[in-house]
Amino acid sequence: MTTTARLSDLTVGQSARVVAVDATGDAGVRAMEMGLIPGTEVTLVAVAPLGDPLVFELRGYRLSLRKAEAAGVEVSVS
Repeated sequence: MTTTARLSDLTVGQSARVVAVDATGDAGVRAMEMGLIPGTEVTLVAVAPLGDPLVFELRGYRLSLRKAEAAGVEVSVS
């Protein structure tokens, strides 16, 4: 069963596929420029001690995003 969620809702070790990115603001455009485009597989690999930022692995590299930025990315979780 596949459900949709926000990138900020993933737990460490969980993988998902990007469905859509809210690119209305600068953060959304930057996220897309860094590889968060629909169809991309993303895994949450770490969370900072206070819960922000989040570290994701995608396309062979690691990307840190603030929780608010990650909330602008819709993902499909299976």
